[in-house]
Amino acid sequence: MTFKNKGNKPTKTGFGEGLVDAGIANENIIALGADITSSVGMNFFAEKFPKRFISLGIAEQNCVGAAAGLALSGKIPVFSTYGVFAALRAADQIRISVCYNNLHVLIGGAHAGISVGPDGATHQALEDIATMRVMPNMTVISPCDATQTRIAVKAAINETKGPVYLRFGRNAVADFTSPNQKFKIGKADVLQNGNDLSIIATGHLVWEALLAAEQLQKIGVGARVINLHTIKPIDKNEIIKAAKETGAVVTAEEHQVAGGMGSAVAEVVSESFPVPIEFIGMKDSFGESGTADELLKKYQMSADAIFKAAKKVLKRK
Repeated sequence: MTFKNKGNKPTKTGFGEGLVDAGIANENIIALGADITSSVGMNFFAEKFPKRFISLGIAEQNCVGAAAGLALSGKIPVFSTYGVFAALRAADQIRISVCYNNLHVLIGGAHAGISVGPDGATHQALEDIATMRVMPNMTVISPCDATQTRIAVKAAINETKGPVYLRFGRNAVADFTSPNQKFKIGKADVLQNGNDLSIIATGHLVWEALLAAEQLQKIGVGARVINLHTIKPIDKNEIIKAAKETGAVVTAEEHQVAGGMGSAVAEVVSESFPVPIEFIGMKDSFGESGTADELLKKYQMSADAIFKAAKKVLKRK
């Protein structure tokens, strides 16, 4: 494997660092908190720009309404809370106030995936991709590590015009991408080439996909690993190319299988070049409390699970 872990780092930290970078460059950026400032990495911005940070308390729907008003006033609002509250509790306000008006609002969905751990089912965002990707005008980004999250925040603010949902996690995970990487919204990253099958992953499971590919290489299987950091707009060209050249796909995400990134990939593949697909993700279940490693293994989202899914899909080619 060509990628090396530079040291574990929370993607929420990358979110906070990217927000500060953007705030230094643009004084029109206003951050809105929902009483969990440090939990989502917004404390960096609040400390750097206290006059441009507003805490509205545990009132996520009001935060979205305030963000819409700020956007209509020429500001660039960034609102963040746990993904389950941002994407689900405030879904109506996001749909009507933000998406319907196509406003440039960045929504940070923290605590994404099962690996949040001890907080349990109520705080594990496992339905947010499905909810956000069906919203008209919405861009959905799911970066793979802290470094990419930092870059993605700045791209979301500077390179889009409408609403953006960016999901990230709390726990420290492998930080392995380059700070000089070429990040383009809507363009997938091919991290490793291979012609036997493609593993298309997003978020924290990109690292698990690379570990699985390393296992596969030991048994003579060449896996192409694709980091689908942008789920909407989706990179149809890269997905179709992978399907044509490798003939089999495994998708991997910390999200419900139904409606998530894997479903988005399957929509592209079924329409243009059908091939066998195996889906790694939550199988119609809520999570529970536990460590990140325990939960990834129990709910079959670890590198070992991806490895097994790869061997299974190869038999279906």
